[in-house]
Amino acid sequence: MQFTEQKTQQTVNIRGVDHYYRWIRQGEGDTHKPVLVFVHGWGGSSRYWETTAQAFAPQFDCLLYDLRGFGRSRLPDSLPTTSYEMGEYVEDLAIFLDQLGLETVYLNGHSVGASIATLFTSRYPQRVEKLILTCSGVFAYNPITFPAFHKAGTVVVKLRYNWFLKVPLAGRLFMARFVHRALEDQINREFLEDYLEADYEAAVGTIYTAVSQQAAQEMPEAFASLDVPTLLVAGKEDIIIPTKLAKRAVSLNPETVQYVEIPNTAHFPMLEDRETYDQAVQEFLNG
Repeated sequence: MQFTEQKTQQTVNIRGVDHYYRWIRQGEGDTHKPVLVFVHGWGGSSRYWETTAQAFAPQFDCLLYDLRGFGRSRLPDSLPTTSYEMGEYVEDLAIFLDQLGLETVYLNGHSVGASIATLFTSRYPQRVEKLILTCSGVFAYNPITFPAFHKAGTVVVKLRYNWFLKVPLAGRLFMARFVHRALEDQINREFLEDYLEADYEAAVGTIYTAVSQQAAQEMPEAFASLDVPTLLVAGKEDIIIPTKLAKRAVSLNPETVQYVEIPNTAHFPMLEDRETYDQAVQEFLNG
């Protein structure tokens, strides 16, 4: 199987920020296949989507990009007042697709990226053929636990030091609460690198906006309004977005949103059990 991948960094400027992106395609040149866009989650980058994209490259031209302030989409030293609301990341995605001349796409979002993908599809249903949500759900606002979560998250983001990368098995320890099955050491290290390099303002800002009273209101409304074929994939052992939150989301729109739960996986089922995840998504796409 031959893949054509961009070996040098490609960027497109979206509202003052150069956004990194890359294509993963099977074959040479412009293949004119439908486009499958992958949206990563908080603290990460598009790197963890690469193996999934390769699995779907025979059928799709796969497009990966890094969200503003994460991965290789670095914020400039001077930037006008910037909002990290989920709706602003939705508009980033819309502009990104416009700049690449993509009118309609298939969309796969993970975790916070799934929230962005859901809101995008709710706002621009004519632009999405099918929607895949990996580890997503809806939650009820709690005036006590939410501020505590924000405070704890801010402290954790502040306590990031590059020397963590020199600690033996640091990547595995970092990923322990996110996975049920251990990942390869190289993947663990990449996750830790992305987390340490994420822009402080973006990392803290999205903690406040992804888990907020506004999000607790917007996300159920977005799920209920979806009229694009949607698949929600959950990891049965996920403690970041437990399956009860995923099932709550599905219950808001059961005729549109299909649900698949993968056993013995947690917050990264596409990496913990690639075969089962790829098969579930493939069956949905071929549906």
